[in-house]
Amino acid sequence: MKLFDRATKQRYSGWKAIAAALMFIVTATPAVHADVWDSASHGYADNNGVRIHYATVGEGPLLIMIHGFPDFWYSWRHQMEGLQDQYKVVAIDQRGYNLSDKPAGDENYDMRLLTSDVAAVIRSFGQENAVIVGHDWGGMVAWNFAFAYPQMVNRLIVMNLPHPNAMLRELTINEEQRANSAYAQRFQAGKPSDPDIMFGMPMTPQTLSGWVQDPVARQRYADAFAQSDFDAMIAYYKRNYPPLPAFSTTPPAASPDVPQLNVPLLVFHGLDDTALHSNGLNNTWDWNNADTTIMAVPGAGHFVQQDASEVVTSTMRWWLNARR
Repeated sequence: MKLFDRATKQRYSGWKAIAAALMFIVTATPAVHADVWDSASHGYADNNGVRIHYATVGEGPLLIMIHGFPDFWYSWRHQMEGLQDQYKVVAIDQRGYNLSDKPAGDENYDMRLLTSDVAAVIRSFGQENAVIVGHDWGGMVAWNFAFAYPQMVNRLIVMNLPHPNAMLRELTINEEQRANSAYAQRFQAGKPSDPDIMFGMPMTPQTLSGWVQDPVARQRYADAFAQSDFDAMIAYYKRNYPPLPAFSTTPPAASPDVPQLNVPLLVFHGLDDTALHSNGLNNTWDWNNADTTIMAVPGAGHFVQQDASEVVTSTMRWWLNARR
């Protein structure tokens, strides 16, 4: 089911051309990335007794990176390497993951607490605001952080996670998105020990890390997931993922509970994402009063920051430098 009108199709054609051009530029010049696994410094921020682990590289303005599911701070290794000469890049482990604390109980993974973790990290560096970057669940945290703490966000970058208004719209009117979200309903209704909870497989460090292509990185992911809390991972869905609304051909009205943004905004979307439909990009600009830049990346899937790492990193550098 495709919902593009003619104008939207033209915009997408333009975005695809830009992405293709950037892909050519960055691949035409060889790049060697040192692995931040060995160079990053590590620390913790305290949020009312919950310790949030982070890895950090570089010096300069503060830039906070928030991972999604199933992931950990290392998801941002390419962007950390590519931005460390200009920014103090801080990639967190969200609560429940890897080296961060794992409080028991679904209620401890409410969005209000996830956003307060980010605020605690910013304050731990003695700063009043930061560039906020999020992917997947980290993207949802980034959106909600911008709603709840607008004074602490000087620029916002979100990857493969639609604005909440668009998410609700697509879950209502887009049959493909409704089908793609069936896994979320399974997570909401199930538990990690269910033998088919993870797309027909059990939830284990190996199944959670199966999407990682590089074998060295995959082992690091498996090790991180071995010390993560699977109940916590599922709790993100139980506490925060919207329930599936009744199907309708009429889009719902924008929620009055979602504030209008006023922050420079960059949105990436890997067009091969099979979980989140690209139609969710539509109207993002209507919910932000500041400039909004959308980068659709053909050939990249849900983990766009890894699938198209050089395109994402080079675009981030250009976009951030234009707004310094």
